[in-house]
Amino acid sequence: MTAPSSEAHTVRDTARLRPPARRVEHVLVTGDPLDVGELERLVADAAAGAVVSFAGVVRDHDGGRAVTMIEYEAHPSAQAVLEEVAADVARRTDVDALAVAHRIGPLQVGEAALVAAVSAAHRHEAFAAAALLVDEVKDRLPVWKRQVFPDGTDEWVACP
Repeated sequence: MTAPSSEAHTVRDTARLRPPARRVEHVLVTGDPLDVGELERLVADAAAGAVVSFAGVVRDHDGGRAVTMIEYEAHPSAQAVLEEVAADVARRTDVDALAVAHRIGPLQVGEAALVAAVSAAHRHEAFAAAALLVDEVKDRLPVWKRQVFPDGTDEWVACP
């Protein structure tokens, strides 16, 4: 008996029963804690073979310095901009659904600042759409971050 060739394993069935739904399920700029599991549940879809999620959490360092906490401030247009970003990514990708939220206000180390979830028929579509969504949010959302250091000093990041 011959083992299946590696070439047979690289062929993927990309056929779908229906086109991608491209739904935007949830978009929110909020001061409340974020739950990536909630967004994963919102994007679940019978046509989706993949759900990819992302949680951007506050880390304890930046640029070689310890960070004790951060605070995000948002422009009044932030919710509308986040809605535009989500709609744009849904339109440009083969997602079945996506959801995204960004936190504002004070956050402690370990808390989620940005969460996103994407469902798609196949993992490569879901990973690509999730990466694009996070990158677009980071590039376009008008939020500014203030980092606080152990000595009590602070620094604004990504602030015009």
